[in-house]
Amino acid sequence: MSTRYDDIIDRPRVITPGRRAMAMENRAAQFAPFAALTGYDAAVLEAARYTDQRIELDESAREALDQRLQLLRDHIIELPEITVTYFIPDTRKSGGAYRTVTGHAKRLRLQSRTLELQCGEVIPLDEIISLQGGCFAPLELY
Repeated sequence: MSTRYDDIIDRPRVITPGRRAMAMENRAAQFAPFAALTGYDAAVLEAARYTDQRIELDESAREALDQRLQLLRDHIIELPEITVTYFIPDTRKSGGAYRTVTGHAKRLRLQSRTLELQCGEVIPLDEIISLQGGCFAPLELY
């Protein structure tokens, strides 16, 4: 039975004088998958990334948090160790993430509405949902 390659199947490979054979890695790279939509995979991963929604504190929780901040301001010179949970808004999509950090309170800046910890972390007061430790009685705000 005859196939369409019978005439060339047994012939030796043509070697062009003065040209080196292509390396096996380069030969394989010719057949690598082609991404027709550049950035599509990254866009799909970004869309699938989960973000938390911001928790809105009710009036009583907001008042309790304000009282804790006042108490912290009164004792800030003692560098009390506190645990703060706060919201970090996502820059690319709606929502964000909650972060809990423990450290010694260093400065409470009411002008810029920030809390600075001794480790250098600066936390926006408006994003805090929980403040514990140090000079506070245990209380969960959310």
